[in-house]
Amino acid sequence: MSEYQYYEFQTVDRPLGEADREALRALSSRARITTTSFTNHYEWGDFKGDPQQLVERWFDLHLYLANWGTRRLIMRLPRRLMERGRLNAFLLDVDWVAVWEKGENLIVDMYRDEGEEGYIDWDDGSGWLDALAPLRADVLSGDLRLFYLLWLTALEDGVLKADDTEPLAGLGPLTGALKAAADFFGIDRDLVDAAAERFAGPEPAALDGVMQATIAGLSDAVKTDLLMRVADGDPHVGAELKRAARIGDTGSGATPRTVEELTARVEALRRARERAEVERQAKEQRRQAALAERMRRKRLDEVMQRGEAVWAEIETEIARRNASGYDRAAALLFDLEVIAIEGGTLSDFIHRLDAIRDRHARKERFLERLKGLGER
Repeated sequence: MSEYQYYEFQTVDRPLGEADREALRALSSRARITTTSFTNHYEWGDFKGDPQQLVERWFDLHLYLANWGTRRLIMRLPRRLMERGRLNAFLLDVDWVAVWEKGENLIVDMYRDEGEEGYIDWDDGSGWLDALAPLRADVLSGDLRLFYLLWLTALEDGVLKADDTEPLAGLGPLTGALKAAADFFGIDRDLVDAAAERFAGPEPAALDGVMQATIAGLSDAVKTDLLMRVADGDPHVGAELKRAARIGDTGSGATPRTVEELTARVEALRRARERAEVERQAKEQRRQAALAERMRRKRLDEVMQRGEAVWAEIETEIARRNASGYDRAAALLFDLEVIAIEGGTLSDFIHRLDAIRDRHARKERFLERLKGLGER
């Protein structure tokens, strides 16, 4: 299979102007470029542009996928809404994530290369960025669970100490975008499940109430300023209000678990899942065996109903002198042996079987198919 690489960029906060699109067109003559996106894929060769530079200059999101296992998501965030220091608790031990500042923005580059272990049989990359894009709005509104997911890979890689604590007291319930991120980056499912058993932040329904109270408590001057910003097209007013509501909510009050505690829970979930999988497989094997037995019984009944005509059918199949004919003839003879054993007529069957072997003694390939027949 040839190499395959997929590149997609999206702008969220402002559309691309005509000059922007012309500059991007110079990087690729075949890319699909709109006022909000740039998309291209390569089966031979590489993209001429630098994704980091494109995000710094134009785009809020970038996704890259290669069929040898590399997955990348770059996110550009307004610095005034995202304190770099808050990310340290999540990302200091995650060696595949880089964070830097560029002008008024903070760039988070998530680049995971799993090599052959993460090889993708076939995934054209389309649809992933649409699934992951809501994470940016969540982060801007104060929901940092994406970075908790990334922190889990440091635990998975064994670089954390047993008494280190999780950066949040829980991860769940997972949104569709968080589930997509766990799948996209190949994060261990048992780790994710263990982390998602608890939720440290405000419940969505509770958050609405907290936000109403937060807005009600704002001064008239602040409210007027917010409305003016909305009128001016500021896309981040809603995120700021949600962020303020999250900061004002005390959450569940749960105590963050240590790495040792979380690891123990992961192992318990893994053992439970493996037991459930063994039970599921055993149940499926019993179902398949029962189905096979019903089919076998039906086939034997049909052979019995055909009576002496079956022996003539066997001779017809042998006379074809091909593999499929020999296979069908042998299958019928094995069915007749079972019927003979059940009916107490095995000696008569063996007598007729020996006659067939004598008549077709020169058909070695057919006789090979009869090995073991009549030897019970």
